[in-house]
Amino acid sequence: MTTKRQEGFSLIELLIVVAIIGIIAAIAIPNLLASRRAANEGSAQSSLRTLHSSQATYQATTGNGAYAASLNALQTANLIDSVLGGGTKSGYVFTMATDTGGTGASAVFGTIAYPTSTSGVGQTGTRRFGITEVGVMYGDTLGAAPTTRAGITTAPMTPLGN
Repeated sequence: MTTKRQEGFSLIELLIVVAIIGIIAAIAIPNLLASRRAANEGSAQSSLRTLHSSQATYQATTGNGAYAASLNALQTANLIDSVLGGGTKSGYVFTMATDTGGTGASAVFGTIAYPTSTSGVGQTGTRRFGITEVGVMYGDTLGAAPTTRAGITTAPMTPLGN
């Protein structure tokens, strides 16, 4: 009597393992994408706070009482890094505007951050954010490029819990 010893997995066992891996992936991938969107939104909020602090520093030092007119001016003064100075960071676009109020010096400023992609798998965020010289962070769920008056209004947005 000779016995044949067969080692390895059967086709059914392999198919079951592949199915289980597929189910786990179907559950995990949406959660990973949601985590990435949340991280992008947190980065945008943090970047807006950095820009607000940089503007206050610029006004008190280099600007002689006026705010910086652009992200490039803040970068040139070494108050922000080149990534944020480029206007795009972590899937968000940052737009800054100032208004002289007729005084010749920038009396107010506003910065708005909105996601580069608002739909699909590559969605970078679902909310847009804004901050002005008073330091209150605003946000809403529009997620599109803002429609602003001189680029600085946060009027349609609601204050966030700072």
